[in-house]
Amino acid sequence: MKVAIAGAGAVGRSIARELLRGGHSVMLLERQLDHIDPDAIPDAVWVHADACELALLEAADLETYEVVIAATGDDKANLVHSLLAKTEFGVRRVVARVNDPRNEWLFDASWGVDVAVSTPRLLASLVEEAVTVGDLVRLMTLRQGQANLVEITLPGDTALAGKPVRALTLPRDAALVTILRGGRVIVPQPDDPFEGDDELLFVTSVEAEEDLRVELATHGIKP
Repeated sequence: MKVAIAGAGAVGRSIARELLRGGHSVMLLERQLDHIDPDAIPDAVWVHADACELALLEAADLETYEVVIAATGDDKANLVHSLLAKTEFGVRRVVARVNDPRNEWLFDASWGVDVAVSTPRLLASLVEEAVTVGDLVRLMTLRQGQANLVEITLPGDTALAGKPVRALTLPRDAALVTILRGGRVIVPQPDDPFEGDDELLFVTSVEAEEDLRVELATHGIKP
């Protein structure tokens, strides 16, 4: 897969290294000349360009990339780059970094963003997930479909223990995608039983999230 990353700071470089280790092709776009260091990541294509300049993005052949990641430290630049990538170059998947959580509401499909990643919000969610049991925690918002990735850790004495997955009547537009149990990642089947301390990951629309809370409450879980 070909991935273009706008911003070759610490975040952009870290993403590039991970993608390269996964066998992907990576281009780094950086406007500050002193931040360009091909020796730091020799397997990436380095391009000196402002990610908001249409002509420079055309010269970099951005339309040939399947995924664009707007990872600069400037939310305005990330929004403009996302919009250009989607509307001018037809990039299939656009992921944008949100630096200031107050700007998160802007990072949606109207600006070409498919997935918005707010590091402060994500860290806060992970802290919640680590310390709360029986609470439904929103881990990530998937903007393209206006859906959320949410998680709940079942209490050790949950009434769901021993009951099959099909006992959980999920609302429309909500899906149980995996059960984390110890070191295992379980793709749930209808007859698989729940156990206490299971971590359940759901993808749900914004509208269905409250219905999911209601369904969990019928089983003695009040998230």
